[in-house]
Amino acid sequence: MHIPDNYLSPSTCAVMGATMLPVWKYSITKVKQKISKKKLPTLGICAAFSFLIMMFNMPVPGGTTAHAVGSVLIALILGPYSATIAVTIALLIQALLFGDGGILAFGANTFNMAFVMPFVGYYLYKFLKNRFKFKNGEYVAAFIGAYLGLVAAASCAGIELGIQPLLFKGPLGHPLYCPYPINISLPAMASVHLIVGLVEGIVTVGVFAYIKKVAPDAIVTDDNTQNISYEYETKNKKSKWYIIVPLIIMIILTPLGLIASGSAWGEWDPSELKDLVGFIPKGMAHGINYSPIGKDYGFSGLGAVSGYLLSAVIGVLILVIIFRVISSLKKE
Repeated sequence: MHIPDNYLSPSTCAVMGATMLPVWKYSITKVKQKISKKKLPTLGICAAFSFLIMMFNMPVPGGTTAHAVGSVLIALILGPYSATIAVTIALLIQALLFGDGGILAFGANTFNMAFVMPFVGYYLYKFLKNRFKFKNGEYVAAFIGAYLGLVAAASCAGIELGIQPLLFKGPLGHPLYCPYPINISLPAMASVHLIVGLVEGIVTVGVFAYIKKVAPDAIVTDDNTQNISYEYETKNKKSKWYIIVPLIIMIILTPLGLIASGSAWGEWDPSELKDLVGFIPKGMAHGINYSPIGKDYGFSGLGAVSGYLLSAVIGVLILVIIFRVISSLKKE
């Protein structure tokens, strides 16, 4: 679902980036109000979780791959505004260091995965939770929220890609950017994530239930803001390790993401796209060419598995450090 550079026109990227500016501004304000100094490192762990789960590529029909995102899970734990900030920073690290998602397309990718997904999923969860009065109804609501949140985000990506050949054409009528019209891109993106959404929902429910059991103090609700009691954390100093250990296990398992072969739909490099449609769109051929230090989660001189592991460690450390620094600067 990470839209690469040159699949969207510069003007589309500018509009999507401008759309996200007030979202980021308001989200930062809400996080400052709702998330205490002691909770900010937890937000860093959530961002690291999202970063890692997006490295687990899964094969889907059609010879492509896709992945979960985790933004609805973060919204259930710390609220949708926190999810926007956490996933935005995770996507920024992915784009800058590993080339996963475009630099110019950053606004579009954050709109889809850090805004649409957590807000759709979270408010669906809240709506259904209040109506599902049966046992474990809360978890059914969480599953549906995560599932449909992912599909909504993928559908937005499909629309953004699909309007390109309609709006931006060369003198001979050839598309300048993404060559697939919306009647192809939208069904392709949505259908793929209807499958991956099952994994997103299962992971969300499993981790949410786990957090509620071992570290309930980590969850922030509408009535559980900065002034909450930290008795649970005081009584059980090991609660943080119940969250950190699974993160370490995820890092170790990240090379499983290499098993799935093939590029995700809409994430082909120019040569792959030429094989599919017979030409490279002009805007793509002459577009931005950014080379990150760890392109595709790999490093020169390292094997694929070693590079993937190193990328996971680097990404997690950077995210944890960023939120630790933010926490140290925040006043109580």
